[in-house]
Amino acid sequence: MPETLRTGIVTNAAGREVPEVVNGRARVPFRGVGAYRPEGNKHAPPIATCADFPADGDKRATDLRTALESAGLRDGMVISTHHHFRDGDLIARQIFDLAAEMGVKDLVWAPSASFPCHAPLIRHLESGVIHHIEGSMNGPLGDFCSTGRMRGTGILRSHGGRYQAIQDGDLRIDIAVIAAPTADAFGNATGDRGPSACGLLGFALADSQYADHVIVVTDNLVPFPCLPWQIQGNYVDQVVEVDRVGDPSKIVSGTTRVTNSPERLLIAENIARLVRDAGILRPGFSIQAGAGGISLAFALFLREMMRDPEVKRRLGVEEDVRASFVRGGSNRYLVRMLEEGLTPCILDGQTFDLEGVRSMRENPTHVNTSPFTSYNYHGKGNFASLVDVTVLGATEVDVDFNANVVTHSDGKLLHGIGGWQNCLFGRCVVLAVPSVRDRIPVLVDRVTTLVGPGELIDVVATERGIAINPRRQDLLDALRGSDLPIRDIREIKEDVERLTGGPPAPPKLADEIVATIHWVDGTVIDAVRGVLA
Repeated sequence: MPETLRTGIVTNAAGREVPEVVNGRARVPFRGVGAYRPEGNKHAPPIATCADFPADGDKRATDLRTALESAGLRDGMVISTHHHFRDGDLIARQIFDLAAEMGVKDLVWAPSASFPCHAPLIRHLESGVIHHIEGSMNGPLGDFCSTGRMRGTGILRSHGGRYQAIQDGDLRIDIAVIAAPTADAFGNATGDRGPSACGLLGFALADSQYADHVIVVTDNLVPFPCLPWQIQGNYVDQVVEVDRVGDPSKIVSGTTRVTNSPERLLIAENIARLVRDAGILRPGFSIQAGAGGISLAFALFLREMMRDPEVKRRLGVEEDVRASFVRGGSNRYLVRMLEEGLTPCILDGQTFDLEGVRSMRENPTHVNTSPFTSYNYHGKGNFASLVDVTVLGATEVDVDFNANVVTHSDGKLLHGIGGWQNCLFGRCVVLAVPSVRDRIPVLVDRVTTLVGPGELIDVVATERGIAINPRRQDLLDALRGSDLPIRDIREIKEDVERLTGGPPAPPKLADEIVATIHWVDGTVIDAVRGVLA
């Protein structure tokens, strides 16, 4: 059963009660932003020898079951998969169906993310084939965990936190299964071409580098060498051909379309105006916008401002304002900016639509990146801190600017962290949130689950006003005289509560801890408790 208060609970630096031990392993409580320093060396997989691999480079296994048997699949192993197909993944379910046929139990599934298509894995959680999940738990899997039905404790990490955990040996992967739209028999693989092209494979990079055994699964085997390779065959043990690895049409979801809500469009436009009026919009600036509808709309408004004659006159430039780079999640709107010359490059962490896939294949400056380059906090710097303005979403924000992205006010676990935590290190971080969702206020006194500390969040933009973190006096000074609706976050919250009849009811939670939230450095920033019926 999940840990309860009897296993030992401590209060971390954020004032949250978290367990000292999770799934039998000691954990470090959150100590504050930048306060924890790791020690030791990176994890390394076993040393391999070419003497054990075919000289002709052909590493093909007959089928996936044969590959899993050859990898030595057994009880208690950690199995990883990636999520570049999003809701179109076809491989994860096959792995655990085969494990069930083989009689294997107590596996740990370590996906880079999960989606509703993974709901069939609930039967393997119920039967004991899967012990627990270390990765995002969206939709049905989140509901299963929140109601205390998972035997182990879930662990949620950001994309960068996942790379950090694998690199540091906190999450040791026994078998990594990498679904690749195109690969050769040696194991070189790419995601930007082939019938199932999904874009990049960056979230599988750590798995390929650090797992004990790596299996590449493809539905488009090409002659050696597969170019450009995003996964290097020198890390790969086996290659398996299947009929289909994924449905790329499902990399687009409801959260990756521009909003058509008037209130949310207002939020997006106001954020673009804030970027302009605060002086962030200038030649050579950089941006990252999330995949949510408001963030996508912001990118469209900003694109128009970059071409606006009045903006150019104010800046004293004749040509369109050109960004130095944009960070993706790529989509058709960022691709349009690239192809119109508004940015020289896209540094892409995840491809969100088929236009992004096409662009990555065709445009040499549409560059595939990975959580190592973009987000890994246990590296010698990363891209996130170089971004001038980052626009993200949240499920809850409190009056101290702390934010939640994994649960709602009812406490139910329904979302993953993604790259959200890692993006908080940008130079100006804006949370774009409607003030109300389903008649429930989004602004609260204290977030149900702490995922991001308020000291890293600079602006909260709602349709009822824009709140600037008092820590950012420079932003307040820069925006003095702007006609933007800048208000105290508590005033906005009070307005919303008058509209809705008061704050949301506190969630009905059990004592048992069903999941833990890890900060970017691997420390535990909060715990998710089970939801009572």
